[in-house]
Amino acid sequence: MKILFLCTGNSCRSQMAEGWARRLKGNVIEPYSAGIEKHGMNPHAVKVMAEAGVDISGHFSKTLDDLTGVTFDYVITVCGHANEHCPVFPGKTKVIHVGFEDPPKLTKNMDDGEAKLVIYRRVRDEIRRFVATLPDALTKPK
Repeated sequence: MKILFLCTGNSCRSQMAEGWARRLKGNVIEPYSAGIEKHGMNPHAVKVMAEAGVDISGHFSKTLDDLTGVTFDYVITVCGHANEHCPVFPGKTKVIHVGFEDPPKLTKNMDDGEAKLVIYRRVRDEIRRFVATLPDALTKPK
């Protein structure tokens, strides 16, 4: 099953989701991540994922143009902006929104340090809990 995690800048939440999906569900999910724009990798996201044993340091920020030719079974928007601006996908692709708070926005006025990382870790763990439910959560009747 091919799943795309879509966010605004493909720097934090969608990258975390792709990393968790590779780690937890790589035997049943072929995960991808992209953004509406490219914002580069968020170093705090890379750090807190590494703390959890998931290396996303080799990931890079992508847009949908970088994934041309890939047909997705599901597109999961992980932020409101991506959900509002999500392009139409052809064929059988199903688009689902599962929003998570934006650590860079929440910590914008904070100094780098432990307090900032606490927020990144919370969102990382929320994304992990969601990814752990895949793909069953996508195919169960509502």
